[in-house]
Amino acid sequence: MSTRQSSETTLRLLAAADEALIEAGFRTGDFHEALRLGHEAARRAAGEGDRAAEAAAAVILGFVLHYRAINRLMRGQSVEPAQVAAEQEFFRRALALSEELGDEVGMARAEFGAGVARQVLHDDWDAAMVHYRRAESLIPALELAGDLYTRSEIHRHLGFYHLVEDRQPAQAVEHLRISLDLRERQREPRRVPSGLVALAWAQREAGEPAQAVRLLRRAVALAREARLLPDRIADAERELAQAEAALSALEAGH
Repeated sequence: MSTRQSSETTLRLLAAADEALIEAGFRTGDFHEALRLGHEAARRAAGEGDRAAEAAAAVILGFVLHYRAINRLMRGQSVEPAQVAAEQEFFRRALALSEELGDEVGMARAEFGAGVARQVLHDDWDAAMVHYRRAESLIPALELAGDLYTRSEIHRHLGFYHLVEDRQPAQAVEHLRISLDLRERQREPRRVPSGLVALAWAQREAGEPAQAVRLLRRAVALAREARLLPDRIADAERELAQAEAALSALEAGH
């Protein structure tokens, strides 16, 4: 916990920065406002001596850079090494502050962020899993805090590990089903389609193309309804086409 209570202004800035991050990451691709609000929250928290809020702002800023990197990668563009280093430094700072405070919720969020940086930007699953397992061990604290999204993301990336590296699609399905359930409980329409796409991918790999098609048809419809970024809609459509082809081949074999 923080040594001081966060001011209402700092809390509003953190909430606004998080909302701007979601909007940019899933709908607009414009991260300027999220960065501005995140930095302002960090400055105000530092001035107030609120180290928990500083950690929260650092996590948000780390994910602003991470989502910006993902959007570049989805378009086939590279990510500058300086941006990679900056993202990792935000998560490192957040983890150091949270550990200093004994804040398990903050630690879980920072550990997860450090994991995705290692996985996505360095393709280093071994290093990423160290962070993911630490974050997983802190899920009880996230449950008490009501943090559905971080819990969803931890299960999501554990699912990806079992799908991509461990080659255990049944275990991937288990984690990704939990992840989707948590996203749906959060009732954030911008985040549900990606949960559907991930679970459908695992179910297709597990030999369940009919289930995958069902999920992906819903994902495409929801992505369009939510007016997500064209690349995100195209990703869902591409996965749907692959699942429908797999289902057609299976049915033709019968």
